[in-house]
Amino acid sequence: PRGFGLLQRDRDFDHYQDDGVFYEKRPCLWVEPKGQWGEGSVQLVEIPTVDETFDNIVAFWNPKQKPQPGEELLVGYRLYWGAQPPARPPLAHCVASRTGLGGIIGKKREYFSWRFAVDFEGGDLAGLIDKAEVEAVVETSRGRVEVVSARPLREINGYRAMFDLVPPEGSYDQIDIRLYLRSGGKTLTETWLYQYSPPPAGAPERTLY
Repeated sequence: PRGFGLLQRDRDFDHYQDDGVFYEKRPCLWVEPKGQWGEGSVQLVEIPTVDETFDNIVAFWNPKQKPQPGEELLVGYRLYWGAQPPARPPLAHCVASRTGLGGIIGKKREYFSWRFAVDFEGGDLAGLIDKAEVEAVVETSRGRVEVVSARPLREINGYRAMFDLVPPEGSYDQIDIRLYLRSGGKTLTETWLYQYSPPPAGAPERTLY
């Protein structure tokens, strides 16, 4: 890997309201490997917790070639602590994610769907407003995607991607979602990842208005 880390984007105190530990000031950590680490993957772990004081989200490097018991494994790396990673890619990045009941406004909903609105800014997005066609590319592990759009959001000189996810009927398993923006075959943004768990039958979220 050239680099990996665990980054915190949200720096707004109002979103945490904690004047004891100040979560909005927590540093990011970026790892810059030295030498050849070989093939592998970065794994994100989310540990369930009932207390906000537990640091329950971690990321680590998982080598493809696993060391054997008793085998020595030597790796070199440099750590960067701070509000931002040492280098930022030229792609636009996500600045906000919002969800709610899906469907077409003004029309009676015939089935359950969940809407996602994801805002991106930075990169080349500001220069593409009113000059190029930008599309949202959405992939899911299950279910159906509909009402997909990508529209300019001039307030942030960026774009807002929106789509509805229709979970499989009778299935409440977790759904993995991937989203990014592109124009003319060129990728414009980082890939936004989300894990969505459909609400069970009879839940208030499934009420159709």
